[in-house]
Parts: sequence; structure tokens; C-alpha cells
Amino acid sequence: MNTKVLRIGTRGSQLARTQSGGIAQQLMDAGIPCELVEISTHADRTSGPIAGLGTQGVFTKEIQEALLRHEIDLAVHSLKDLTTRLPNGLRLVCTPPRANPFDAVVCDRGEQLVNLPHGARIGTGSPRRRAQLLAVRSDFAISDLRGNVDTRLRKLREGEFDAIILAAAGLERLGLHAEATEVLPPHIMLPAVGQGTLGLEAREDDAVAEAAAKLLHHAPTFAASTAERSLLAALQGGCLAPIAAWARLTEVGTSDSHQLRLTGVVLHPSGTPHLFAESDAAMADADALGRHVAKQLLDQGAAELVQASRR
Repeated sequence: MNTKVLRIGTRGSQLARTQSGGIAQQLMDAGIPCELVEISTHADRTSGPIAGLGTQGVFTKEIQEALLRHEIDLAVHSLKDLTTRLPNGLRLVCTPPRANPFDAVVCDRGEQLVNLPHGARIGTGSPRRRAQLLAVRSDFAISDLRGNVDTRLRKLREGEFDAIILAAAGLERLGLHAEATEVLPPHIMLPAVGQGTLGLEAREDDAVAEAAAKLLHHAPTFAASTAERSLLAALQGGCLAPIAAWARLTEVGTSDSHQLRLTGVVLHPSGTPHLFAESDAAMADADALGRHVAKQLLDQGAAELVQASRR
């Protein structure tokens, strides 16, 4: 039996360590010794809006470099932070079962989104969330919000915002699910590509780390992630573009068989126009499904909206 300690790279935030610690515990329960290696990323060392950093992979680059230098054996990412094109020598080897993919409203007064007062101040650092919020109500005053979950909740309670938007999965993983006033349904706000999913990345030549990660692999989540990431790549979008996608299994008729359904949305930063496309395919065709839905969006003018988000 291999007794090598698997070194797992993680960002230092409480949420990142909770997520990586959960992966490490599952692997240790399977008999694989693990240790967490904390790595500071560019975004963790920088304040201000993410858009101002001017690059992709701001939450992952240093961790990937540590992988390539053999300082760690496995990286645990929030998949929504991972670029669709990985560095040479690395690959995505595992996606455990997806957690809640949707976004949550947190409001001290307990008000739901539709009941917030005119001109309500809402905190989010996500262009995707901002655009979808404005598509619902153009009167919202949306301001940038960064920091770990505790920092964001503190800013809400200090009165900087009337409400903030956070990933439901992050709240749930931290045991803070009761903080959510409501979880927004997909017809109001589609999630980010890969939201709620963890991505385990390893070197292409490290069969030991890949075999360990595969113990936690969940094929339906991987298929959904593949479709969403394929769509994002075809649209040539990144974390700064108002692009949302949600892939999930659906039953076919009355049988026990399933297909993968992918819904994609591209918005202007102002919330309008708002383009929508949806299609189904077999799980094995997840990559092609992503490209197909992306083409539907591009045929409607998505490229111009993606470009508008970069101005």
C-alpha cells in the first residue's frame, strides 16, 4: 500500500480550508494520509474589485504553479475560479458531488429580493450577479463587495448594504445556511459556471494523486461541469463576463434514463439585453452540448455582450 502523504494545496480563507479539509478527511477515511498546504494567491493579497486585477486565474495561479514545482500533489479549487484552459502539464482529475449551485440573499431585515425598498443597496463583486439583479430590478444600487464570508456578513450588519448576495454552497459548507434569507431560483439568477462544485487538479504524470482523487469522483457532476465549462470557453468569457450556466440531469420520459440539460444566459452589464438558450444531450456528449448552447447564444449576439463587459 502506498503510504506517501498527499500534499493538498489550498487557499487560506476559512471557506477554502473547510472545503479542502473536507476532501482531505474523505481521503484519510479511505486510508490515504494527507496534509494541507496553505498557499496565498494574488487575489488574496489584493484589495479592491476583482475586475481591477486585470487577469484570469487570480485565485488559482499560485496554487497551480506550486503543483508544477512538485510542492503539492493535489489542488482543491472552487471550480468557478478555475480557468477553462489549464496550464500545460495539469488536468482536472475529479469533481466530487456538487453542492447547492444557486445564490443566496442575506438581508438583516429578513426581506426577500422582491420586497427590498426602492434603490436598495446590494453588495456583490460578481458582474454575473450584478447584471441579473439589474435585469430583475433596475432601481437596485449595486456596490462591489469583497472579502471572506465573515467580512461580507460584517459589512452587511454594519449597515453598508441592505442585502448581499453569496453562494449558497459557501454558506452551507461553513454551517451558516441559516443566514440566508432566500435562495434565488434559477429563473431569477442562474449560477456561475461550476458554482457549488469543487475541482481537484493534479499533474498529468502523477498517477498516484489522480488515483486518490478518483475515489471521490462523481460522474454526473463532472458531466455538468464539462458542459458548463465548454459553453464558457466557446463564448470566450471569464469570471468578469455576465455569463451564467446551469447543467443538470433530467429524466427521459417515464424511464430511469437521464439526459443532461444545459441552460445558458448572457447579459449586458446593465441587465439588458438578456440572451437565453437551452438544450439537452447525453452525458457522454457534455462537451458538445456546451458548444451547441454557446452557438445558440452567439447567434443571438452574445459576443457583443461579452465584449461590452470588458469596456
